[in-house]
Amino acid sequence: MENFIVSARKYRPSTFDTVVGQGSITATLKNAIKNKQLAQAYLFCGPRGVGKTTCARIFAKTINCLNLTPELEACNECESCKAFNENRSYNIHELDAASNNSVDDIRQLIDKVRIPPQIGKYSIYIVDEVHMLSTAAFNAFLKTLEEPPAHAKFILATTEKHKILPTILSRCQIFDFNRMKVENIVGHLQNLAKKEGIDADPNGLNVIAQKADGGMRDALSFFDQIVSFSGKKFTYQDVINNLNVLDYEYYFRLVDYFKAGDVVNSLLIFNEILNKGFDAHHFVTGLSQHLRDIMVCRDAATVQLLEVGADIKDRYKKQAQESTLPFLYTALNITNRCDLDYRDSKNKRLLVELMLMQLCNIGGKIVSQNAVSQNIAQPQIQAVQPQGQPAQPVQQPQQSVQTVQTQTATQPAAQHVSTTVSQPVSAPAAQTAAAQPGQISIKDLMLRQKQQAAAKQQQLNEEKAAQTPVQSNECQDFTPEQVELLWKKLAEIYKTKKPRLHAIFASSVPKIKENYVLEMSLQNSLQIDTINEVKTGFVGYVRKELHNSKIEIVTKVDENASSSNMIYTDVDKFNFLNSQNNNLGVLKTELNLDFI
Repeated sequence: MENFIVSARKYRPSTFDTVVGQGSITATLKNAIKNKQLAQAYLFCGPRGVGKTTCARIFAKTINCLNLTPELEACNECESCKAFNENRSYNIHELDAASNNSVDDIRQLIDKVRIPPQIGKYSIYIVDEVHMLSTAAFNAFLKTLEEPPAHAKFILATTEKHKILPTILSRCQIFDFNRMKVENIVGHLQNLAKKEGIDADPNGLNVIAQKADGGMRDALSFFDQIVSFSGKKFTYQDVINNLNVLDYEYYFRLVDYFKAGDVVNSLLIFNEILNKGFDAHHFVTGLSQHLRDIMVCRDAATVQLLEVGADIKDRYKKQAQESTLPFLYTALNITNRCDLDYRDSKNKRLLVELMLMQLCNIGGKIVSQNAVSQNIAQPQIQAVQPQGQPAQPVQQPQQSVQTVQTQTATQPAAQHVSTTVSQPVSAPAAQTAAAQPGQISIKDLMLRQKQQAAAKQQQLNEEKAAQTPVQSNECQDFTPEQVELLWKKLAEIYKTKKPRLHAIFASSVPKIKENYVLEMSLQNSLQIDTINEVKTGFVGYVRKELHNSKIEIVTKVDENASSSNMIYTDVDKFNFLNSQNNNLGVLKTELNLDFI
């Protein structure tokens, strides 16, 4: 039985020209060979399956080739190229740092570096997954990497550049490999299918490219998997069934149901998706991606961001023209919020179902099941004509949302539109309604009515405030008894929050001076500073409680005040006792005690 070779190995690029999707990097490496400007160390970094190790091998093979082609490619005919192709080259060494990550392994590599090449100019050392080296191994590698022998070149490859020491990075030329574009993967798979004699559906190849998420090796693995499943011919349906991918059709139907306000069918589709074994979170992210793709299709400048096949792209464009931007913005916000809340939710299915209900209710469009199943027409809207003229119904198509005639800017909406025949409408209003053939939704009409009512209420409040005497509320007189009661209230407020303020308010009731000035006589400057810290906050409270906006509070130190009248806090008591015996403070510090 013939041994099967997976496509990722069978069709692995052997020259720079056959590398897919990394044109800038291959051009830079070829120019370095052409100008003989080879660095002592290179670092190839990027996602998995994008060609890092492949480019390292091609580069190593090319710089040792004895007869380069005019296109600066390896000739595959010289002894060095043949030895490399037959895996017997002693000039190119590969080290897997994932399994050889100790200091001893690096020391053995350093010992080999001293040996000159047998054939060709350079000894090339390819270290794959270099981020797996230990810190000690990195440090042992530093000196050799910075000043290697003239014949030694190092090519390091990694998927996690951030794990490599900065001292290593500074000694290398860094090449960042990009994720493969969908069109690049599809083109490569089409060429591969042609070579293998496989009839592949372009839409199916597009699904494979999207599933691969920018990795060519993953795409080739999926391709082999589909070929094993379907044989020499596979369709779009074969791909989505085998790779467990949600069909685009579900999302297209869901968006139509959202716009129609059809909650029932939306929930049934979600239930069908769950019954097929798909993860609910995967469904939410896929729906968000679908809405995003619709939005980018609305503008010719952004349609290039859509990475789907030509046939499906036409469906996206059609649905984009039928969807409004406010609907798409709101829908994306709802799906994104569900995506963020999914992990913390205890009832994940209910969370997704609530998301679907909210999407159906964008614009207040939820309809009853009877209206959906029986396709019942909504009641016609009639504008009542002036007396003596028959009422004429307004033509309206069957839909889930009632629409009404657009109001004019000069008259309220209630004068232009009536949803029942019994509501009276004046003759000018009816004429205006007849002259305005446009239609708006009931929700927009109700919103405008609420705005008009709010504006009218604000106008009434302003008129009422203008008629109310200002002097009576802003400059109301008050008595010392009211001030004393208020100060006791303030003392209770600060009793638990700030005991020092409680003591000050309880012992320092202010005196009423001229021009509504309240003078507080305090024990010392420390109390004045304490009051000033919160003065901005409680002055407004005092003005509000005493109904006088002109109140001012001043403080002074009472020279004749007796300390016996002062209310001491727990802190004051502790400080006094600590002054008598310092061991009390030491005890508090050692036992980490605090005041309750």
